[in-house]
Amino acid sequence: MNPRWRVLPLLVLLAAGCEDRPSPPGPKEQAEGYYIKGTSEYLQGQFDAAILSFNTMKELSPEDPRLPAAYGEVYLSMGRFNDAAAQFELALKRDPKRSTNWSRMGFIHAQLGRLDEAESALRKALALYPRDYNALEQLAEIHLKRGDKDSAVRHFALAAEHCPEASKAPLVLRAVEVLTNDGRHSDALAVLGDWVGKGVRSPELLSALGDEQVRAGQLVPAAASYREAASNSPKDPTLWELVGEIYTKLDKPADALAAYRESLRVKDRAIVHVAIARLQLARNERQAAEEELGKALEAVSGSDVRELTELSDLLSTFGRKPDALRILINLSAEPDHSKDLNLQLRTAGLARELKDEATVRTVCDRIANSGVKLKKCP
Repeated sequence: MNPRWRVLPLLVLLAAGCEDRPSPPGPKEQAEGYYIKGTSEYLQGQFDAAILSFNTMKELSPEDPRLPAAYGEVYLSMGRFNDAAAQFELALKRDPKRSTNWSRMGFIHAQLGRLDEAESALRKALALYPRDYNALEQLAEIHLKRGDKDSAVRHFALAAEHCPEASKAPLVLRAVEVLTNDGRHSDALAVLGDWVGKGVRSPELLSALGDEQVRAGQLVPAAASYREAASNSPKDPTLWELVGEIYTKLDKPADALAAYRESLRVKDRAIVHVAIARLQLARNERQAAEEELGKALEAVSGSDVRELTELSDLLSTFGRKPDALRILINLSAEPDHSKDLNLQLRTAGLARELKDEATVRTVCDRIANSGVKLKKCP
């Protein structure tokens, strides 16, 4: 039996009934089977296998109008832009009214730096199908490359209007990124609020909204945004930490403590224990604060500057300045932090306070070697 028949559904072989032997499938049916097989392989990322299946299909049905686009999609996924372009050009000759072919050509031209050709193809795609969100997104990227930020934001928003639900938030965030990079934070806040109001409430979008609300001084709404984002991000401890920080600023220690506890449920982190210890110190609960300091020392890991400097400050608050200095000495000596001027000055200042002149000289030399010129090193 010809091995090509094996790609056909079993039902085709059974359709003739129990007494009659099935008749061999013709070239059209075989070609259809290989088209289905190649498409399945392409979707599974098996690009070489997909090309082999489409090659067999081409032998059986060389004029099938779907074939060039099928090749083109595979080549595009493989990053073979010139091969993909040749196939989509052939696809357009066979089916010039298929908007996806024009959209793909626009994308390919853009990747090859041919912006005029890309825009022309994308506009043809949109003339045929105005809801083509891929074409709208690519057109937005072209506007951005040309410096037309308003048009870029508008087309990212249009793409978000027409794309599947799962793709809406990334497109909105792309528009917001354009606005925030341009310093237009009030516009970014308006865009985020509008889309959240439309029901697009991904953790990423809510977190971005919280960031802009904090920037605008809207702390109570920001806390609500971060809380919702945190509730939908069970593996991210930082969102609950942000909620805790806001409630601390709002002088709501009970709410802050509850938020910090939620963060610790997600992941035990030293910086959150430090925050809790400071809350407890503010409430004159020194013993509880000391217990949190102990937990912070147990949980500390890595060389995160913020975490370790906060821990160092807390140790100083408890009168353990030599321990605080040891943390800063180790941290400031790491190559990745050698040019962190604030960290170096903090280390030198505490060393000076503790009369550790050797450390002061080491840190001041490090600052000088980094190219920073100071009138006086602490």
